[in-house]
Amino acid sequence: MSAADTLLDAVCSITPVARDADGPVFREPWEAEAFAIAVALNEAGLFTWREWAEALSRAIRRAQAAGDPDLGDSYYHHWLAALERLVAEKGVAAPEALAERCAAWDRAARATPHGRPILLENDPLAPA
Repeated sequence: MSAADTLLDAVCSITPVARDADGPVFREPWEAEAFAIAVALNEAGLFTWREWAEALSRAIRRAQAAGDPDLGDSYYHHWLAALERLVAEKGVAAPEALAERCAAWDRAARATPHGRPILLENDPLAPA
């Protein structure tokens, strides 16, 4: 069984994941990238699938407690929240660094003309 299949099994034990015969189905490219990051970090030994499933479950519960209506469209936002928390807890990146990178992507997105790829170098505050 591949790492991606193991991840799907772990995640599906706590919440359903849209999938077809080929594997998970993603609505947006960034969702697939978030999935791939989780697989890569597991393969690098940063966390076990059990740790991942528990972190994702906590992220979903926190979001629901904060009023997330759980319509399925926010699932990979919870995925990212779990990834960010695990990376911070494991000391790979400080929460402040993660927040700054998130803000940089947001600035880059706002500075990118519609229809163009969003690139981090489009951040108006990026070093020259």
